Amino acid sequence: MPTRPRTVRRPAAPAPALTRTQLVGIGLGVVAFLLPLVVDVPGLDDVGERMLAVFLLAIVLWVTEAIPLVATAVLVIALEVLLVSDQALLAVPEDATPYPTFLGALANPVIILFLGGFLIADGAEKYRLDKNLAAVLIRPFTGSARRTVLGLMVITALLSMFMSNTATTATMFAVVIPILGALPEGRPRAGLALSIPVAANVGGIGTPVGTPPNAITLGALGEAGYHVSFLDWMVMAVPLMIVILLGAWLLLALLFIPAGLGVELDMQASWDTDRKAVTFYVIAAVTILAWMTEALHGLSANVVGFLAVVALLVTRVMGGEDLGRLSWPVLWLVAGGIALGDGVAATGLDAWILGLFDWNAMPALVVIVVMGALGLGLSNVISHSAASNLLIPLAMGLATGIEGLEPVTIAVVLALACSLGMSLPISTPPNAIAYATGEVSTADMAKVGIIVGVVGTALLVLLMPPLWAALGLV
Repeated sequence: MPTRPRTVRRPAAPAPALTRTQLVGIGLGVVAFLLPLVVDVPGLDDVGERMLAVFLLAIVLWVTEAIPLVATAVLVIALEVLLVSDQALLAVPEDATPYPTFLGALANPVIILFLGGFLIADGAEKYRLDKNLAAVLIRPFTGSARRTVLGLMVITALLSMFMSNTATTATMFAVVIPILGALPEGRPRAGLALSIPVAANVGGIGTPVGTPPNAITLGALGEAGYHVSFLDWMVMAVPLMIVILLGAWLLLALLFIPAGLGVELDMQASWDTDRKAVTFYVIAAVTILAWMTEALHGLSANVVGFLAVVALLVTRVMGGEDLGRLSWPVLWLVAGGIALGDGVAATGLDAWILGLFDWNAMPALVVIVVMGALGLGLSNVISHSAASNLLIPLAMGLATGIEGLEPVTIAVVLALACSLGMSLPISTPPNAIAYATGEVSTADMAKVGIIVGVVGTALLVLLMPPLWAALGLV
């Protein structure tokens, strides 16, 4: 009788040892978590003190990355269920927050919206739509090196509006590497390499599916009863995106790309024309059009995103293996932020934290400036998603107590400011990808990132809120 061949299992690779920073982060996290539980905090009841413990733990773990960001996100959800929900292991009031509120963050409508966006982005890569679009769109920008950099930045920004910033950057560097070789060594190459992450970070602010802080903001606004449509978000963000993008190109051109430097490109599009590819093109186009015309048909962008997932799977354009490749850690990270915001609001922790400062003595404009600067500064040293997760729940609580400060305004300002943190290789994955080329120095990245971030945030906090109000968006 034949025997089934034995499967040889290779031993799993040993887990990397924790770094000193991670060990310190875990230690600080434990201390931060235990402190509100053992020391009476004036102004907070028992449930509020437990939520404060969870909040402080999240801050420490997200800032130090002592454990993966997504691990902190699911830990937050678990601790909220076990400590402050109606299923808590400790005593809670009769009106404690139902536990499905926290677990439901994993299936929040915004998560479904992002799921649709991720699957479309994955399909664009699978059927080479991203590279073919880049090859077509770059044609008008060939000849001058400065014009080529502008074209690459425009294409990168457009792609990052609907794909993750990281995937867009990786895709564009596959296009850019041959161009780098055609440029003189030194500053021209550095300028071109820097243009891609800058454009990806800036382009991500343009749509709700462009980057996780946008989704975190929409989730927080939705939980508070505020609806921002896909098109409304674009009207709020795209004008700023265009201004910052053009300003960043001008900065890079002046600092890195000599006038008169030429570059020749030979990029050819090779479109897939089989049934699945054409079906994907149609579904992607219809989805994006439906996202932008919500006011006409009445379907929420979240529903449209889910219908896109259904269409892609039912037509077998995408399959289970494609779902498995999606950025689930990012989705769960967003869910953790939504759950954290729910817990902070439900336990009154937001009011307690905001009560530590006399915010009411500040004009609304000053509060917007302070929160924008805080979002920009924090997102340079921790991930944009983590910064948004920490700040947006507090900002939403702040908006309810200050006359003239709209929750939509402060939340969107924070989301966009967090996306402008790009001064270090660690600030964003696109920056890290550019730095890994060896063409960009930390000093050059910091110079460009600080100028773009500070000027962009200044435009954001000073000019955009009055414009949004004039257009009736807030």
